[in-house]
Amino acid sequence: MRRMFRLLFLVLIGLVAGIIVYEGIMFVRVLLLKNRNPSSTSLSDARARETEANGQQPKREQTWVPLEKISPNLQRAVLAGEDTNFTTHHGFDYEALQRAFEQAQRETSREAKAEGENDDWLPSLPEFKRGGSTITQQLAKNLYLTSQRSLLRKAQEAALTVMLERTLTKRRILELYLNVIEWGDGIYGAEAASQHYFHKPASALTVNEAAFLSAMIPNPRTVFNPQVNPRRVARRQRIIMRGMPYIKLP
Repeated sequence: MRRMFRLLFLVLIGLVAGIIVYEGIMFVRVLLLKNRNPSSTSLSDARARETEANGQQPKREQTWVPLEKISPNLQRAVLAGEDTNFTTHHGFDYEALQRAFEQAQRETSREAKAEGENDDWLPSLPEFKRGGSTITQQLAKNLYLTSQRSLLRKAQEAALTVMLERTLTKRRILELYLNVIEWGDGIYGAEAASQHYFHKPASALTVNEAAFLSAMIPNPRTVFNPQVNPRRVARRQRIIMRGMPYIKLP
């Protein structure tokens, strides 16, 4: 019995040591983001593998630009649509999400009925706002994690969120986010999205254009794909535009 307890103790020590080493490696990777832009992300790599598995050639449109070259209109629109309290929270903000979602649901339901639609078009909460994720949480997941839903992945996402918030400035987190998020099939980052949809640099986006791009973010390939569901994108665009004047930039 004593030998069994000793074995279990050694296994536990080994697991703890492994976790410490792994988290240390992840912290170093986050630390490097202070001055280095990632060449790829877990999300873009996963999309490329999916495309190759279907026998197609992966495509990737992405041009990295500093935050100063991304229109303040887009910065405000993204914060209005994804994380209204970005400048004040420390990585997690679930109460604000719930309030925003409930209000948006009421408004868009009225608009849908006014336009003659009776279907419940609004997606579930996780699809509408990434399951309660702040921008920092979304960045952690896009950079390093898979889309698999599990307690272990959520725990790692939380750990990475804390690392990002403690290591990087809010402006740097927003800059990284705007340069790596997906805006369509093989389209990553604000500059590529602006060129693809409006044929102009991200620095020149208008309020309407910025809100349009922000409206797509939760699921740009299906639920909020403007070619598939233009009315849904338009409704979310209007909601975002209402909130943009009240957004404070970092």
